[in-house]
Amino acid sequence: GHNAVAFFLTTPILGIMYYFLPKAADRPVFSYRLSIVHFWSLVFIYIWAGPHHLLNTALPMWLQYLGMFFSLMLWAPSWGGMLNGLLTLRGAWDKLRTDPVVKFFIAAITFYGMSTFEGPLLSIRAVNALSHYSDWTIGHVHSGALGWNGLMAAGLFYWLTPRLYGTKLRSVALANFHFWIALVGILFYVAALWIAGIMQGLMLNAVNPEGTALMYPNFLETVQAIWTPLAFRLVGGTLYFVGMIIMAVNLFLTIRSGKAVNEKREVVLLQRGQKDTMPLKETFINDPIAYMLGGMLLVLGFIFLPAHANLASLVCAGIFAVIAVKKFRQSHHAWSHWYEKLLHNYLPFTVLTFVAVVAGGLIQIIPTVVVSKAQNVEDRVQRPYTPLELAGRDIYVSEGCYNCHSQMIRTMLPDVLRYGDYSRLGESIFDHPFQWGSKRTGPDLARVGARRSASWHFNHMRDPESMSAG
Repeated sequence: GHNAVAFFLTTPILGIMYYFLPKAADRPVFSYRLSIVHFWSLVFIYIWAGPHHLLNTALPMWLQYLGMFFSLMLWAPSWGGMLNGLLTLRGAWDKLRTDPVVKFFIAAITFYGMSTFEGPLLSIRAVNALSHYSDWTIGHVHSGALGWNGLMAAGLFYWLTPRLYGTKLRSVALANFHFWIALVGILFYVAALWIAGIMQGLMLNAVNPEGTALMYPNFLETVQAIWTPLAFRLVGGTLYFVGMIIMAVNLFLTIRSGKAVNEKREVVLLQRGQKDTMPLKETFINDPIAYMLGGMLLVLGFIFLPAHANLASLVCAGIFAVIAVKKFRQSHHAWSHWYEKLLHNYLPFTVLTFVAVVAGGLIQIIPTVVVSKAQNVEDRVQRPYTPLELAGRDIYVSEGCYNCHSQMIRTMLPDVLRYGDYSRLGESIFDHPFQWGSKRTGPDLARVGARRSASWHFNHMRDPESMSAG
């Protein structure tokens, strides 16, 4: 899921920002070099950050720390991209008062900065113990999806539609009204989820001073406590939705008042000798790639090698980085020439991007696949389902119950007291599709089957309130 956020909801929208914001502001991108660093850092680092959604679970500890470490690294490139977008408006901040397109773009970039600050924050194990499975994570996702993606898309539509139909926007006042109710709506929406998530997380994790009993043993108590914030979420979502309807009407009237543009534009084309001529050998056999791979191998040595050897690998990685920087300063023009040539050749560029993305996934997945299955099982005995249990599981999977109920009891005292013994990796090693879940709208169900009688489950399905008041 995190990788979908990275490569479906982040990088394409950043492309929109870098292309359309300079046009709307009538200013060049603040720093082309910073945009290059931003792109390659996101492409390489993002894939490594996925395990931060599985902290304090049965996932191997080295993989949890790897996800947390790379998530924290994402702070730098993400905020570099945000500042690059905001500083593109230098000398044109007056447009923020008069142009609704610029309003939407700048608000969206600000939400991008907020989301990419909050994401690494939530990847810290201590914070994640509070936030995960709660509405706080949902608020984080929606600040990115609605605040960053949604507002950026609205600004794009308002800028592009009049130009496609050779006319002016039908109502600038309506566009400004849309901006303000969307902004207020998303702030209500996200703030309500933050409050609800933190409140419920604190209640679910609360234990008595002796650490022997839960302060709020009934899960429904925590749900009832967050009704008010969730009502504000409804208000905020309604405002945001109404804003989108206003935009649709405004754009429809704009299209009605114009006519589709059909014109010719002259562009400069590169000669054949300048593009699509870079062999793959030249792409990979060069100093930039060699130094990057060498440094990466040494860092992996720090992660996987035994004690003392891993520290030696880390020291070597630091020395290697210093050598690489000196080499770059000596051969700056050669490295720049190689990169400019790479940009003019789509196949080597695509292959290099693919390798950068896949590397992190392979390094995380392969060790967990090839490691001893007996070690993964951790004394768990796999008992085949009975026919009735199998029929029930099919219903559970087909109804998507794992979207609201987790089956992963974390290695935390409150989780163990509330749901039973913590989950082991071996309990779900053959479970496809996965049932770990990522949100607890209701309680965890990993061990609920043996705790209640069949009649309780039957009556709970027919009339939930008769078995769980509230």
